[in-house]
Amino acid sequence: MGIWVSVDGSSFLELLGPFSAQASQFVNVGFFCIAVGAVLVLMGALGFCGAQCQSKCLLLMFFVVVLLIFIAEVAAAVVALAYSSFAEGILRAWAAPALKNDYGSDPIVTKIWNTTMTELSCCGFTNFTDFQGSKFEAMTQGHFPPSCCWTQSAPCGAEEAERSNMKGCFEQILISLQEHANIVGGIAAGIGVLEIAAMIVSMYLYCHLDKRIS
Repeated sequence: MGIWVSVDGSSFLELLGPFSAQASQFVNVGFFCIAVGAVLVLMGALGFCGAQCQSKCLLLMFFVVVLLIFIAEVAAAVVALAYSSFAEGILRAWAAPALKNDYGSDPIVTKIWNTTMTELSCCGFTNFTDFQGSKFEAMTQGHFPPSCCWTQSAPCGAEEAERSNMKGCFEQILISLQEHANIVGGIAAGIGVLEIAAMIVSMYLYCHLDKRIS
């Protein structure tokens, strides 16, 4: 993936459709993917060579590297849980100005929000009030996006949006994340178990290597 994005970034950006105009910075992620892949290959080679050549030094290096990665992942998970309460504030700081100033005038922002509101059946970040006093409301003479009303065939006014009481997209995203939390947690647990198994095997070989040689 990293090589494809770096070498043939134009075809990759074509897949992003209307987002490609603002997504050229994602091409730089290709180099990061290549670097991560190279590190993983080197780690695998390190462990393989250590076991094959019966080198205690290589096995110890492999153990230390995997242990550091495991600790970093645990620390990242703890930080994510500890600061999850700030997520809404961070997202609101980005979403509120975008809805007020850019929705309806910026095609990229409009496309992103229209897709989000349509797919999640939601309205705005909190609710329809995010569009009150916005450029979109002024451009449409007091109307809100169709996703803010149950009846999307007619213009969506403030009274109809209030009666519809559509949920905000942040709440819908949280519900979606909660529904898939077991899958994400299972994948993370599986990766952690594999890393622990790799450390156990490498340390077992390290400790019993002298006995095998003798």
